[in-house]
Amino acid sequence: MLVTLREVLKDAREKKYGVGLFNTVSLEMAKGVLAAAEELKSPVIIGTAEVLLPYASLEELSYFLLPMARKASVPVVLHFDHGLTEEKIGEALRLGFSSIMYDCSTDTYENNIARVAQMTKTAHLLGVSVEAELGHVGANDEGAGDDSIYTEPEQALDFAQRTGVDALAVAIGTAHGAYKEKPKLDISRLARIAQIVPAPLVLHGGSGLTDEDFRNCVANGISKVNIFTDINCAAAKAAHDGYKEGFGLTDIQNQITEAVKQETMKKMRVFGSAGRG
Repeated sequence: MLVTLREVLKDAREKKYGVGLFNTVSLEMAKGVLAAAEELKSPVIIGTAEVLLPYASLEELSYFLLPMARKASVPVVLHFDHGLTEEKIGEALRLGFSSIMYDCSTDTYENNIARVAQMTKTAHLLGVSVEAELGHVGANDEGAGDDSIYTEPEQALDFAQRTGVDALAVAIGTAHGAYKEKPKLDISRLARIAQIVPAPLVLHGGSGLTDEDFRNCVANGISKVNIFTDINCAAAKAAHDGYKEGFGLTDIQNQITEAVKQETMKKMRVFGSAGRG
């Protein structure tokens, strides 16, 4: 069933488990993610990000993601992640996505608030949930240890109150993409933010963290975890390992879907969402 981010994260926050966002760029990946959710009876968030649109457009993805989400027996949020432009967010809203992220985290604090607050008003009128980011979860080559990009707890409270967002992504030491060295997570900062901020918290840059890291983050306030690199690499490895001379795409499609499913199930069990759907 197609639901909003607000619906699934309310329960996750109250019961202290995490719901995974698994970004997808193909039918095979989508089938794997949703098969995992169905088998484990787990709520799930599926979608794409603006940076991934060169591989599959919002419109193309909506053709199969929307019907698949509606048909599912578990709660499925269709989410547009890291929307950077009002144009693309508007397209996601028109196509029927149930959740959007408006990422203004590299703008000034006041501009971030103003832009997100306006977008939140618009999206809420359409019954769509909104996620924003405070602090900056950068790429691995940006230096995730720079304190200036971490989320300040009191600022997070002010931001959540003034924007009315349904979820807030916080910067606690993670980075997007594959890690080149072990990340240093500021769990005490996370716990403080979770203690005072009413909105459910989101962990970006999740791929590559250990199971213990994930459990620690969820236990200290994270309700949504973003995953792409791990399932993307699982899909590529399955295609590589399954290929033989003379094979066509149909000879490896099911292996790709199964690999994505298994990796997704692994994450759902770690996040504690299995059986919550």
